[in-house]
Amino acid sequence: MRLNEAAKVSCWEQDGDESMKHALKSSGDRLRRIEGRHNALVKQLRQAFARSERTAAGDCAIEGVRIVEEAIRSGLRFSSVFFREAAQDRAEKLLPQIGSHVEILLLPDSLFDSVVPSDSPQGVAALVRLKDFTIEDVLERLPLGPVVVVVGLQDPGNLGTILRSAEAFGGAGVVLGEGTVSLLNPKVIRASAGSAFRLPTVTAKAAGGFESISSKLHARGVRRVATSSHKGTALDESRLTDPTAIFIGSEGAGLPRSLMTQMDEAIAIPHSERVESLNAGVAASIVLYEAARQRRKKLD
Repeated sequence: MRLNEAAKVSCWEQDGDESMKHALKSSGDRLRRIEGRHNALVKQLRQAFARSERTAAGDCAIEGVRIVEEAIRSGLRFSSVFFREAAQDRAEKLLPQIGSHVEILLLPDSLFDSVVPSDSPQGVAALVRLKDFTIEDVLERLPLGPVVVVVGLQDPGNLGTILRSAEAFGGAGVVLGEGTVSLLNPKVIRASAGSAFRLPTVTAKAAGGFESISSKLHARGVRRVATSSHKGTALDESRLTDPTAIFIGSEGAGLPRSLMTQMDEAIAIPHSERVESLNAGVAASIVLYEAARQRRKKLD
């Protein structure tokens, strides 16, 4: 390499180093170090994670780099962001995407780990404002695809999977019945891969209870179908192109008998009789895919 070319390369490297230092310095300027566990924002984050509910200000807790990025992409409003000291370098990538009004806190590793419940901590958490939806928001989207009604589902991974599949296959939204794990459970949000931020989701309680929901479904001519382990109409023979509500029960007991009597149809996903039943998240995903397949075929 000639001397002048080497000088240019050296100059570029120096410029790159200076840019990196400037970016880190800018990120560092926004970070406010917190040592005490009694800090008001730290307490809010801890309680939001522990209770899987909103803070008094209406925020919910999220954690993980990918989930924080999904929240940014989904246009959620951030109240505060928390970085683990050992993961401070991640602030350089994330902070330019977060408004300057958002409070940014740097926590000692031990404090962060005591607040953020994660099997694989990534060193970043946040308090964000989820979008609020009503049952009318869900029902207005019925021309796009079915609404999923989840009853008594306790496994957060299953609910997260249902949310993700409902968004992927054009579902209208999700209604969470009594006894179902909270939408704000951090494992639900992580398993949904960001769909919890975008897909219209409401609780049956907030929508007036199942009687009110059933009345609204009936008024709109929505067919109510339930999944069954082995008995019922074969999935590929069921008509899922009309406005439909798909009811998914708990992992072990399925739907309560009182709800099963209100269904217009029970549908069965053909599978080996040696397998007693399918995982609730898998079953819902298969039905949602079949509904999307039938809609595509109808349009062809």
